[in-house]
Amino acid sequence: MSTVDDVDLGRRRFLTATATVVGGVGAAFVAVPFLKSWSPSERAQAAGAPVEADISKLEEGAMMTVEWRGKPVWILKRSKKMLDDLPTLKGELLDPNSEMASQQPKYARNTNRSIKPEVLVLVGICTHLGCSPTFRPDAAPADLGPTWKGGFFCPCHGSRFDLAGRVYKGVPAPSNLEVPSYRYLNDSRVLIGVDPEAA
Repeated sequence: MSTVDDVDLGRRRFLTATATVVGGVGAAFVAVPFLKSWSPSERAQAAGAPVEADISKLEEGAMMTVEWRGKPVWILKRSKKMLDDLPTLKGELLDPNSEMASQQPKYARNTNRSIKPEVLVLVGICTHLGCSPTFRPDAAPADLGPTWKGGFFCPCHGSRFDLAGRVYKGVPAPSNLEVPSYRYLNDSRVLIGVDPEAA
């Protein structure tokens, strides 16, 4: 008699566990499209809806790319060395003090061109003819010369930008890379397309 009860109890546990797993998977299949419907559609994002980026796993010296308004937006976590090099380049830059107002919001009109010094947010499109520059963090590479301290290099026509997106003198690009409007939702999440005042 006790053997039959043990078999039934084991079977009951198995069926309960199976039903729980199947129910959980079913709930996930229902929840994902529902939650996804809350985020802006591709059409809304292309029209300029804000885009959220999770920077919690972004390591020092690394860069990630998100898409906003059909453009690549770079988010770079700069090291102390990268930040320390920025003031030393002023004499080599076309607009070192970011005086061209259309290239960044007021809160990014500083040497770092950012809200938080270590996190740079830039539209990754060259201001010359719209190519996308490459991230070149390496110092003094053979092709860029011994004075290169890292930055962005446009392979289309040779424009150069430092690690704040400021353009060098004597290159085809007429202005610094654009800093889009953005704000922090918390220490690990950035909302691109919205000013801090809109919080």
